[in-house]
Amino acid sequence: MRAPIGHFDSATPAPDALHELTGPVADAVRHWSGSVPADRIVYVDTDPQWADTAVFVEHYGKELLEQSANCVVVAGKRGGETTLAACIVLSTTRVDVNGVVRRQLGARKASFAPMDTATQETGMEYGGITPIGLPDGWPVLVDAAVVDLPYVLVGSGRRRGKLLVPGKAFAELPGAVVLEGLGV
Repeated sequence: MRAPIGHFDSATPAPDALHELTGPVADAVRHWSGSVPADRIVYVDTDPQWADTAVFVEHYGKELLEQSANCVVVAGKRGGETTLAACIVLSTTRVDVNGVVRRQLGARKASFAPMDTATQETGMEYGGITPIGLPDGWPVLVDAAVVDLPYVLVGSGRRRGKLLVPGKAFAELPGAVVLEGLGV
């Protein structure tokens, strides 16, 4: 199979690459539902030494800079309660944590979750967190620009490997809320 975007040595439909994914991501692919078939999600093997965005796009294709998204875990706090959520924005933008995120979560204060919290709660590796396979009940805030792309490169749950996902699939994830201006 040839990857729909980028220049990768190997590309495999995600249902055929479950052994390459973390448990939560593999389970989400295994139980996938929605208008985008699971086999349209593609796993590509990548070398962790090229994980830095600038080096990554130089190696795998400059066009990926405009077609990549970051998934970050945020913590919204209000009255002693903490709500964890995931935010997906294009890699050329940053998450509007103190504006859009704080308001959407109804939080008094919002910030990026500590690395230990993000990895422990998601069951994924730092630097590879993906919106596919997040814990039940989590809000998944998706920038509208991500949904508009034919394919988006995101983490696979591990630092090695990435997923290529049709943009509209992010709008159908459990807990997904599509927001304008989430990435600024």
